Amino acid sequence: MQLRPYQQEAKDAVFHDWENGFKKTLLVLPTGCGKTIVFAKVAEECVRRGKRVLILAHRGELLEQAADKISKATGLGCAVEKAQESCLYSWYRIVVGSVQTLMRQKRLDSFNEEYFDTIIIDEAHHCLSDGYMRVLEHFANADVLGVTATPDRGDKKNLGRFFENIAYEYTLPKAIRAGYLCPLKAVTIPLKLDLSGVGVQAGDFKSADLGNALEPYLYRIAEEMKNYCADRKTVVFLPLVKTSQKFRDILNKAGFRAAEVNGESADRAQILADFDAGEYNVLCNSMLLTEGWDCPSVDCVVVLRPTKVRGLYSQMIGRGTRLCEGKTDLLILDFLWHTERHELCRPAHLICEDEAVANKMIENAEASGGEETDLIEAQEEAQSDVIAQREESLAKQLAEMRRRKRSLVDPLQFEMSIQAQDLAGYVPSFGWEAAPPSQNQLKTLEKLGINPDDISNAGYAAKILDRLDKRRIEGLTTPKQIRLLERYGFNHVGKWQFEDASNMISRIAAQGWRGVPNGIDPKTYSPDKTGEAV
Repeated sequence: MQLRPYQQEAKDAVFHDWENGFKKTLLVLPTGCGKTIVFAKVAEECVRRGKRVLILAHRGELLEQAADKISKATGLGCAVEKAQESCLYSWYRIVVGSVQTLMRQKRLDSFNEEYFDTIIIDEAHHCLSDGYMRVLEHFANADVLGVTATPDRGDKKNLGRFFENIAYEYTLPKAIRAGYLCPLKAVTIPLKLDLSGVGVQAGDFKSADLGNALEPYLYRIAEEMKNYCADRKTVVFLPLVKTSQKFRDILNKAGFRAAEVNGESADRAQILADFDAGEYNVLCNSMLLTEGWDCPSVDCVVVLRPTKVRGLYSQMIGRGTRLCEGKTDLLILDFLWHTERHELCRPAHLICEDEAVANKMIENAEASGGEETDLIEAQEEAQSDVIAQREESLAKQLAEMRRRKRSLVDPLQFEMSIQAQDLAGYVPSFGWEAAPPSQNQLKTLEKLGINPDDISNAGYAAKILDRLDKRRIEGLTTPKQIRLLERYGFNHVGKWQFEDASNMISRIAAQGWRGVPNGIDPKTYSPDKTGEAV
């Protein structure tokens, strides 16, 4: 099986981390981007190198999917460590194992601590639980790869407590732009649902409270769905089984062909197959289908289980992000949840790392009057608005920073000049990133023209140094060129080529540094290929 370019990059990055001392690394791929294929190929390479691999998951469906994908992608078979089945004495080098089985001390004691050389954790956002930790601590010398669609945790535990690095991360916007996932559209329904009385437990809203809070609105929600979902294949996520069943009945009375599945449904497999075949056009569930279920033809998702957990929200929306013949986009119905807290996940959070951009997207969506909005286009518009606001704020800050070192570029000025959103919104994830910057990092930054005084941690320093190196390779302006030319009033010098900046500096120098050359307005000037004003 030929890997897509980003999948090959991901595989290579994992081995690069392991070979460079990061024994516990993460791979982050959006739902629908083939994470199982990637770790199947990682497992295959490990076997080629003579290693024994354990693939660990918390649900039987995930283990079955992993074994099936490994067989199809690599031709390799898998042993099973689950319930009464054991991999001991099997000649297979790959084992799919249930964490519920392996966490038992008697089961662990049957394995030598060096038995597995590599451990791959599917849906790794679950791995901080006691059961996973017991297994991982037993095989403490193994290289570990965690695979997830999101590195967030609902209980606010940082995966950086266990993992040492993110080997590779492929974002949802990149996947959409590259055509690997379908476009996302969202519509904000002007129906305000009151959650002010809902309690919080383990970092998220209590399901029982949510069910009670939601019930008074179910009929109105069904009426709104008639306006948007009548011709779509829709999955609805609800907080409780009884709420899910009640909403199914309401939808059927409203003219939909709705079905409901839950963990106790004896005919669950048949209902899912019928939904896939088009017998039903709405499928209600109480958080059963967040993992381990794929139906690419789903083109509408309704989240009636509001959450503060981005990982959970991404999993729900991810049920509809896959490509399918005849499918043009995925529509997300977004409601106005009224709560005293401001941590609810909204469609903007699917594609925005920068909270300011996400908040601007939400503000714009709520003012749109119920119109469908393309999320990528909305993100670009919001980002443009936020950049403008930040530039205005920057101008004020720069005016207050005149007494700072004049020979160096402030990191904030550098970020804004090159419009580096990833630097502006950077937050440390791992222990080494949060540590103070090293003296070598600070000296190198100052040598390259960056004022190191406001560099607060090693991760931020590493990000800037990496960006400076990439800019050097791409032939873009240096910090010192940015500082000098922006001092003469030029805008966005960070986007210029090194040679264009050098030419302009030479022209200014030829005038004795008294000002810009005649005929040039620095506020509107932009060099073209020949360096002349456009």
